[in-house]
Amino acid sequence: MMEIIIISAVWCPSCLVMKKVYKQLESYFKDITFSYVDYDFDEDEVLKYNVSNILPVVILKKDNKEIKRIIGEHDILEYEKVIKECYEK
Repeated sequence: MMEIIIISAVWCPSCLVMKKVYKQLESYFKDITFSYVDYDFDEDEVLKYNVSNILPVVILKKDNKEIKRIIGEHDILEYEKVIKECYEK
């Protein structure tokens, strides 16, 4: 089972831009669980994943283990490529 955790904040310009991309990915990869963490309000999760204030952070997990972390703004093709590579592992 694969999960994608997206950590973002409302004050982060890149996070706002990427919101649409994440929704597109979520509709494309229907068999992957997407979870959203608010940097300002989910302190336990932010600490758990050791996230600094460089956002957004996308964490790909497979079988409850982190296998990849993507930081910052990227285009949808980059995300699709990485997700497919991780999914096939």
